[in-house]
Amino acid sequence: MTELVTRQDADGVCTLTLNRPEALNALSPALFVQLRSHIDALAAQTDTVGVVILCGAGRSFCAGNDLKAIKAGEGELPPDYQEVTVDLLAALPQPTVAAVQGHCYTGGLELALACDLLFAADNAKFADTHGKWGLTPRWGMSQRLPRRIGPLKAKEMMFTGRVVGGEEAAAIGLANGCVAVDTLQTRVNELAAEMVANSWHTLRADKMLIDGGQDRGLADGIAFERDASPGRAPDYLERVKAFG
Repeated sequence: MTELVTRQDADGVCTLTLNRPEALNALSPALFVQLRSHIDALAAQTDTVGVVILCGAGRSFCAGNDLKAIKAGEGELPPDYQEVTVDLLAALPQPTVAAVQGHCYTGGLELALACDLLFAADNAKFADTHGKWGLTPRWGMSQRLPRRIGPLKAKEMMFTGRVVGGEEAAAIGLANGCVAVDTLQTRVNELAAEMVANSWHTLRADKMLIDGGQDRGLADGIAFERDASPGRAPDYLERVKAFG
C-alpha cells in the first residue's frame, strides 16, 4: 500500500508527512484514512511521543480537499469521517506543530488550524476557497480561524478567498513565525526539541488547560485550571534535584 502519510519518530518527536507531492498533498479519501490511523495511534502513545509535527512533502503543505476525487466519487468515506479526523488531530494530548510551505488551502488550512502551533515558510500561501466552489465549512474553518486571528480578519479571508502569504500570516497571528523555506523544517525541529526537553506531563497539561479554558470567563477559567490541573509530574523531584 502506498504511504500517503508517512511517520518518522526521533527523540520523542513524531513527524507526520502528507505524502502526495505530485498532487500538492490534496486530501484524498485514502490519505484521510491513513492520517486517521496515525492520529488514533498517537493518542495512545503519550509515553513515547511528546510532540507531533505535521508537514507536507514536496513544494506544498496541502492544496486542500481532492476535488478530482470528489468529482470521480472515489472511496466515499462514512459521514463526518473527515470532520472527526480533523477534530481528533486537534484533540491529541501532545502539542502539535504545523510546518507550512507553499499551498495551504481550505481543507489544508483547516488541518493546519487544528495544530497548536504553526510556522510558515516565506513562500507559504494560505487561503479559504470554499466560496470559489460554492462549498461551506464543515471541518472547523468558521470556528478555528476566528479564534486564531480574530473575526474581522477571518471574515476577510473567508469572504474574499484571497491568498495570505507567510509574512502576513505571521503578522496577523495565523502563524507563530515566518522563515525562509529552506530553513522551515530545521526551525520546527529545533522548536520541537525545546519542547520535548521539558516535562511531557506539563506539556499535555498546558495544552488541556489552555484549550479547556478558551470558552470560559476569567474567573471560571481560573477555577477550571485549579480543578482540572493534573498536578506534579511523576519525575518532579528528579527534575528539582537536577536543577543547577
